[in-house]
Order: sequence, then structure tokens, then C-alpha cells
Amino acid sequence: MRFIIETLLNAGVLLGIAYLWPKVHIKNYVFAIVVALILGLLNSTIGFLIRVPLNFLTLGMLTFIVRMLVSAFLLKVIDSFTDDLTIDGYLPAIVIAVAMAAASSIL
Repeated sequence: MRFIIETLLNAGVLLGIAYLWPKVHIKNYVFAIVVALILGLLNSTIGFLIRVPLNFLTLGMLTFIVRMLVSAFLLKVIDSFTDDLTIDGYLPAIVIAVAMAAASSIL
């Protein structure tokens, strides 16, 4: 149940940032849910495989920053595979990742 609520919340954050920031474009709310679902699945599989060595190198002290950078990287990967999501640059991807993490921590 938590995964569903977090996915819907992340989709809302993505749409909100797309509405406020002209460098982020998304087609509609249904696609925002799809992007949030794909991001959650990629974060739990590929993101984990990327985070483990980076956390080992930083001795776990920069876990929050590593998690944000991996999420931003995965958002750019999703952006490159779809035409309905456009993120112009890495700064908007990092802002989206930070906003999604902040919204998820409220839950």
C-alpha cells in the first residue's frame, strides 16, 4: 500500500515541478504515474546496484546525496527513452529527485 501511495505522491511532485518549471515537460498525469512507477522499479533494482559501491566508497556518510544523484540519473535515463517526458539538463532532474525524497520523507 505504501508503494502505491508513494508512487502517486511522486507523480504529483513530478507534475507540480513540470507545471512550475519550464525546463520540465510531461504529457499528462497518467504518464506521470507511469514515470513514477518506472522510477520506483529502477530505483529498487538498478539504483540499488549503483548505490552499494558508491556507499562503500563514501563509507555510508553521503547516502542521502548518493541516493539523490542516482535518482536524478535514473530520471534522465527515463527521459532519454520516452518522448512524453522532457527534462532539459541535470539540474531539474536533481531538483525533482530532492523534491520526491522530501515528499516521501513526509509520509
